[in-house]
Amino acid sequence: MVHKTSMVLADQRELIYFDDTAGQVRVLQDSRHLPERASGSELRHDPLLDEWIAIASHRQSRTFLPPTDQCPLCPSTPENPSEIPGPYDVAVFENRFPSLSMTAPPPQAQDWDEPLFERRAGLGRCEVVVFTSDHDKTFSQVSPQRARTIIEAWVDRTSALREMSPIREVYCFENRGEAIGVTLSHPHGQIYGYPYITPRTRKILDAADRYHTRTGRRLQDDIVDAEVAAKVRIVDESEHWLAFVPAAARWPIELHLYSKRPVGDLPSLDDDERADLADFYLRQLKRVEGLYEVEVPYISGWRQAPVGEEFSQLRLHLQLFSTRRAANKLKFLAGSESGSDAFIADVTAEAIAASLRASVR
Repeated sequence: MVHKTSMVLADQRELIYFDDTAGQVRVLQDSRHLPERASGSELRHDPLLDEWIAIASHRQSRTFLPPTDQCPLCPSTPENPSEIPGPYDVAVFENRFPSLSMTAPPPQAQDWDEPLFERRAGLGRCEVVVFTSDHDKTFSQVSPQRARTIIEAWVDRTSALREMSPIREVYCFENRGEAIGVTLSHPHGQIYGYPYITPRTRKILDAADRYHTRTGRRLQDDIVDAEVAAKVRIVDESEHWLAFVPAAARWPIELHLYSKRPVGDLPSLDDDERADLADFYLRQLKRVEGLYEVEVPYISGWRQAPVGEEFSQLRLHLQLFSTRRAANKLKFLAGSESGSDAFIADVTAEAIAASLRASVR
């Protein structure tokens, strides 16, 4: 049974230990002298695309690829007073350099007289999820028990953030590898609580609404059923989970995970589904990492139903994708993709699925 212990860091940010089992004694005092926490984010509305953009200039000074003996995610020592005061299994804490913050002040009206370009306080919550105290491990190398603890941390934090006003969407994700933009090499992920519905989620919801109006059916349910019927893009399945490459995959490596029972968010998964996910997800990470002898950078994130909307059209799923298109090549989003959001795939979905099925290391 996962055990949870909370504390407050020296600058009043929250830190939570999630232990694989009860009975662990954790350090609950942060003796550092820290500057006032950063909270200067704001949101600006782009009327051309009808999207919100977060402005967080204080993140320019965030920690960037420090040496191992100065890692802020390793357990704290006298020589390295880190973000986590002592030993831990899994730790979650408020980001010291957040893109969004619940203490962000409203923009000063006297500094802005442009009604077309709306501004708001950058309210929200950004948390760091540290998967293990072992600096040299990857998520794929943790035990199934530890993977289950991480899942329970995602569930706990999703539930907590969904209760915080004005959060509308909770996104749990991991960036892995310097080539994908990671600034800390210690194995970790993040959780963002957005005060708006993100563009990708909005596109999924809009497409699902149009599909339901046209057919009377749920789009993601039909997509899963179609992939099962086609078989060729299925990579793996277990009692409760299914992994497949989407038919219109846009990334050189792309994998979607769905629970066989439709649910809207991580807290809606039952104990059996969470236990099965721990083994299943580790297996998929090993498949991805086994494709090449070099590191496979990736982004992996959970798409969940928005807060305050009855689950109807958006079904919980994980999207894992990588820019690695060959052992010595990365896909860069050049003119078409970056300039027009018009992706050009380098390989077919069927070929990606075949490679992942055969990947064993």
